[in-house]
Amino acid sequence: MTPQTPTAHTLARDCVAIRIPSGEQATITAGTSVYLTQSLGGTFTVQAPTLGGLFRIAGGDADALGLEPPAGAAAAPPARRATSGPVDEAAVWDRLRTVYDPEIPVNIVDLGLVYDLRILPAAAAGERVEVKMTLTAPGCGMGGAIAADAQAKIASVPGVAEAEVQVVWDPPWSAEMMTPEGKRILGIA
Repeated sequence: MTPQTPTAHTLARDCVAIRIPSGEQATITAGTSVYLTQSLGGTFTVQAPTLGGLFRIAGGDADALGLEPPAGAAAAPPARRATSGPVDEAAVWDRLRTVYDPEIPVNIVDLGLVYDLRILPAAAAGERVEVKMTLTAPGCGMGGAIAADAQAKIASVPGVAEAEVQVVWDPPWSAEMMTPEGKRILGIA
């Protein structure tokens, strides 16, 4: 994968965004010039020079950038309650591979951020999926946004009645935890 070349856009309307790396919510006003630096996992990462930083914009706000929403970006599909059959663990892992750190073009699975995935009986029909994940740096304010994205995507897997994503710090993340694919994407030997 080659890095995306940032492309210039002018926001057509006010847009709610998340400031990177603090995780604070912000509103970028119509007419602000931004540079699209990453479009992965149904969200957009933009640099806003006049605001001094990077921001994550939801895929449902693609129109503000003059773009089409990525497939499935408007909102996470509602959780589907299973009437029979177990949750497909491979499907959960596939959905987690659509979650990205807004600063790194590698999904959270290939980054080695997912430490544990358990499928358990739920209180209601269906099953409960519990995930423990970490971040590349303990001070990353995007942890809540990344975990919420992962939780919503897990909840969209058929049979999942409940989903919980917990951010943990032990063991600390290191580049050795990345999969060969993650290392390949980042050019790490």
